[in-house]
Parts: sequence; structure tokens; C-alpha cells
Amino acid sequence: MLSRGLLVILLCLNAAAALWWGLHVPTRVAVLPAGESGVPTLTLLAEAELEAQSASAELAMAPTRLAESMACLSVGPFDTPSSLRRAVDVLGVAVGKLQYREAQVQSTRGWRVYLPVAASRADALAGARALAAQGIRDYYVVTAGPGENTVSLGLFREQKNAEARQAELKALGIEAVVEAANEDRPQWWLEIAVAPNYDWRTPLGAGAWQARPIPCF
Repeated sequence: MLSRGLLVILLCLNAAAALWWGLHVPTRVAVLPAGESGVPTLTLLAEAELEAQSASAELAMAPTRLAESMACLSVGPFDTPSSLRRAVDVLGVAVGKLQYREAQVQSTRGWRVYLPVAASRADALAGARALAAQGIRDYYVVTAGPGENTVSLGLFREQKNAEARQAELKALGIEAVVEAANEDRPQWWLEIAVAPNYDWRTPLGAGAWQARPIPCF
């Protein structure tokens, strides 16, 4: 009997709760105005600092115009990073614009003597054996790269030495080729803005420096 009574009480409580939720009307929350007309609103300190930082960032990114009387030049070339850094050090305090530009240039690092490219690696090896049969030992068969299937017969710093080697081989009936050995290397130019009469050569010191006019931005 006791358990039956408890079950009846629980059923009644559940029915009452369901009836209350069904008939309940939510309380309306009044939305207050952001502020009265003519009265300034409060701004949190964090919000004020954020606005100031945003304004400063926009100002920092805004481009600065150079004076119309300035002349813009590209000075160089500088063949090493150390010579470029030295130029930045000596000119940096006197110019209105300072940035560098890198370019790739081709330079000759010597002269090479070689047999012309063979039709196949087997033919290149056969040519090398023919050299060995004539007592020539300082050769190298190129097996990869731009000179593949050629037979290198030496790399010389001076052109005259390469041509002497070519003549020596020709006396043995071997037709060798002399060619400049070129390579790409970086070179730097320093872009500056200075007064038209500024002497930029004296701070740089001795050197084959050039200056090319460039647009000012």
C-alpha cells in the first residue's frame, strides 16, 4: 500500500509540473537604449587602446611621399653581401630611401678545352680510350649535365693557356674545342633617394660604381 501511495504522489507532481510549463508566460525583458540623446557613452579602457593601436597601424602602413626635389638612383653593382652591407652603413644616414635589388649576372670563371659532344656515352668512352692510347691522361668523360657525353681536357684560368692546350692536341690530330666557362652569380644594386647634388661616390670609396636614374615612389 505504501509503494502504491508514493507512485500516485509522483504522478500527481509530474502532472502539476507539466501543467505549469504549459501555462507559463515568459517575462519580457525591456531593452534599454544605448544612451540618452546628447550624452556620450562610456568606453572601456581596453576598447580605447585597441582603437588607438588600429589607427597607429594604419598610419604606419600609409606610404610616405618623397620630396619632389629628391633624385632616385640605383647604385652599384656590389658583387658580395659584405660590400653591400658596407654601402648601406656609409650611405644609410644620408639618404631618404634605402633598399636593394638582386640580379643574376653571367660571369666567366675560366676557359675549358673539350672534345665535342658524342652521339652516345659509348662513343664518348671510345673517344677517351683513343686519347689514352696517345698517352693523354688528364681527361674526364662528362656523364651528366649540360656537357653530357663530352670529354673534358682541362679548365684554364687564362684563355691563352687554353689555346696552347688546344694547339698541343691538334698536333696529335685531335680536334678540341675552347669555350668560356660561364656561371650565373648574384649581384646587388642599392636604390637611394638623395639631393640632386649629393656626392654618393666619396663615402663608397674607390670602385667601379655606376648610378642609374630610377623613378621615385
